[in-house]
Amino acid sequence: MISKRFIRNSFIYTVAGSLNLASAVILLPFYISFLSPGTLGALSIYTTFALFVQIFVTYSFDAALYTYYHEFKTDTPKLNRYISSSFSFVLGTGLLAGGVLVILGEIIFQKVFPGQNIRFYPYGVLSVASGVFQAVVKVKSSFLQTQEKATTFLWMNLLSFFFTAAFTMAGLYVFPDSLFGPIGGKLIAMTATAIWALVSVYSRCGYFFDFSLIRSTLVFNHPSLLYQVMQWFNGFYDRMLMAYFLPLSQVGIYDFAAKCLSVIEFVLSGFYNSFFPKVLGIVALQKEKKSTIEINRYYNGLTAVTLTLVTVCIFFFPPILKFLVDYLGKSKYLEAIEWIPFLAITYLLRSMRFYVVMPYAAIKYQKPLPIYYLFIVGIKIFSMIVFIPRYGMMGLIMATWVGYGVEIITLYFGIRKKFLLQFNFMKLVGAPLVMTLAIAVLELTVGQSYPLLVHGFYVLLAAIILAWSYRAEIQNLNLRTILK
Repeated sequence: MISKRFIRNSFIYTVAGSLNLASAVILLPFYISFLSPGTLGALSIYTTFALFVQIFVTYSFDAALYTYYHEFKTDTPKLNRYISSSFSFVLGTGLLAGGVLVILGEIIFQKVFPGQNIRFYPYGVLSVASGVFQAVVKVKSSFLQTQEKATTFLWMNLLSFFFTAAFTMAGLYVFPDSLFGPIGGKLIAMTATAIWALVSVYSRCGYFFDFSLIRSTLVFNHPSLLYQVMQWFNGFYDRMLMAYFLPLSQVGIYDFAAKCLSVIEFVLSGFYNSFFPKVLGIVALQKEKKSTIEINRYYNGLTAVTLTLVTVCIFFFPPILKFLVDYLGKSKYLEAIEWIPFLAITYLLRSMRFYVVMPYAAIKYQKPLPIYYLFIVGIKIFSMIVFIPRYGMMGLIMATWVGYGVEIITLYFGIRKKFLLQFNFMKLVGAPLVMTLAIAVLELTVGQSYPLLVHGFYVLLAAIILAWSYRAEIQNLNLRTILK
């Protein structure tokens, strides 16, 4: 029996964890109002760099705290020393990373971004500081979840969300078309939240740095850190490589279109997080690890929601964005509209990826993931290097499709001997692939000439595909029972 407390906490974690995505959507009108596409592209690069710093500084203690909290919780003094030492280690790693980058940062940026107006000083330095404080907040968030302090977790994320939005808006208004506004605003927000997090930890646990205790748990951190680095390359390195081959204005257009579609990410993340704990519970009770009808229903539903969201967004977003861009007088952003359908396809592929990655978490089979993702990321980066110089932004999107395809196939064959995956092919694979093919073909042929008609057809096609896929369920529906 699932308790009301579990449902309440799951809802809070889902909402609070999605606030970062929500802030990207809320700030979007302010970005395009105050920033040119080139400046927005540069902001995307610095934000991605800050996230890379965050991953290294966190050093997987966000995951380690969850594991070792339960191991040490019967020994309170030892637990307090470990928690305090973990945060001290993160701060020390932040100082070390900051010191190294202050010396080498400019050289690295010149090599990675030749010919672009992307410099380490001053915005790279501010991004490093932001990444360090983001790491502190990330570890604190994980610690609160481990302690099941959902209310405190919500308030901390709301505080960070409010500070980020308020200081970013103020910075954009005071420093229009400048990186100082959004980067400085983010830094102030993260600094304030991180200070609160550190004060609460050290006041409760005391200040310690027991390296011998930390060292005993680093065997867990190292492979986890490698996996997180691979995930960063898989999800965020595209902006970096795009800036190497294309003007920053193109990076800005791509980032703007991607941020618009983060609405889909927001909804899907909430839906996924709402049922994933139930999936883990089902698998934990199994003797023979395998997918079940109940598990498949969750993922089939996720795929159906994805098809609906993708087609509806493709239909409504272009006119909405055109109105917004025209209203704000930022015609340079109109170019982003044509890329909305192509970027939306990635969410159709992502729905399949959710399913094949599930068993790795369900049976705690994490060991091969860094190797798998080293191969996946290698193929994706190679595809970008080949496609971007030839096809520009379309080449980047094509490489993303290739990356998802390789990821799905690799993860499926990597788990099939340890976890039996049985599923309805049409519901989970066929439906998104048919929709993907239809969007890609029509957008490359007549989509730009008759957008309203073609995009309306996508909605109709999705309805037909879902009706066909779920025809048995629809026939068995008892309307009288539903209406009672």
